[in-house]
Amino acid sequence: MKTNSNSYTIIYSAVIVVIVAFLLAFVYQALKPMQTANEALAKKKQILYSLNIRNLDDKAAEAKYNSVVKQEKTVDGSEMFICNVDGKTKYVFSMTGMGLWGGISGYVSVNDDKSTVYGAYFNHESETAGLGAEIKDNQQWQEKFQGKKLFKGNDRSDIALSVQKKVTDPETQVDAVTGATLTSNGVANMLHNGLGKFLKFLNSK
Repeated sequence: MKTNSNSYTIIYSAVIVVIVAFLLAFVYQALKPMQTANEALAKKKQILYSLNIRNLDDKAAEAKYNSVVKQEKTVDGSEMFICNVDGKTKYVFSMTGMGLWGGISGYVSVNDDKSTVYGAYFNHESETAGLGAEIKDNQQWQEKFQGKKLFKGNDRSDIALSVQKKVTDPETQVDAVTGATLTSNGVANMLHNGLGKFLKFLNSK
């Protein structure tokens, strides 16, 4: 076959495409177990972060997670983790929502009174660095959730924990991230909707 013919060019291109596709599929399958393991470890670390357990290497984080998390449950499509930290029961609730540019997610841990926040960790897909991304990058902002109440007074019919640009109820509200109003609103909605799925459990004895 003439190397300068159209047929040669088409066949050559097709063969290259097939080879590249095969190699990509092979690499994907070869790396998939490692990727899955990394994603599982990242999730475990985020749950530990919400329990105020940080700065552990991968091996230590895996071991700590296995010793702290005693039970996993699914409620209305969302995950809940029953944990033991220093001899005390903590409940970790997972949640997802929408930020300014994409999805956001988080874990909030609650004391055994089922009303007081023990810790929180939030993540995002594509928020703006230095603004919306602060929900993930700013540990001090996450720590502001510690000690906040899920409910307003004795009314346990709805989630009051929120993020507000202007705090009017220090017991249930956290200052919004400066310059990231829409992302902060997304976190507020995520808290309300995400924790709202667990209202029945939070009101159980």
